Amino acid sequence: MRCQKKRTRYQLGLETSSAAYWTIRMIHDNPILPLIRNPYKLLDAAGLKKEQTVFEVGCGPGFFTIPAAKIVGDQGHVYACDIQPRFVARVKEKMEKQALKNITPMYVNASNTGLPDKSVDLAFIFGLRYIAGGLDNMLLELLRILKDQGILSFEKTKGKEEKMIEEMEGRGFVYTGKQGRIFLFQKKGE
Repeated sequence: MRCQKKRTRYQLGLETSSAAYWTIRMIHDNPILPLIRNPYKLLDAAGLKKEQTVFEVGCGPGFFTIPAAKIVGDQGHVYACDIQPRFVARVKEKMEKQALKNITPMYVNASNTGLPDKSVDLAFIFGLRYIAGGLDNMLLELLRILKDQGILSFEKTKGKEEKMIEEMEGRGFVYTGKQGRIFLFQKKGE
């Protein structure tokens, strides 16, 4: 029975090995990474602006979370979710160290955030090759929490662009363009 429980939790994406955690943390907390992959440029391409309420899918150790909080400023807010509790704890450490009060780290699956309907201006998904709970469930949740005309910024990681655009448009979003590898979709109005 215990093995069955663990397998089910893993299938849901609720567990990450220590090796994976430390590898991701070592990469994302490396002071050289921002020189190669500037989070501010990518977040600017994603459409982040002052005073927005933003939702980050798969925040990891906070590589994009902290810059996002600085971009939206004190009047904005960042909800940063991850299914790895150690990443959520790491984001909290970084928040405290930098005295940031406009971040809510969330240990939740992006398919079931618990956020109110139409409470988010922009959601972004960067660097994820696998979405726990599946892309369909997550997109339904993002449609629910995004305000009318809200933006979903998606960093393309694999597959053909045309297919990805077609799939996203079939799920309630309208393709509005791209900035490098960042694809922008707007929630269809109701």
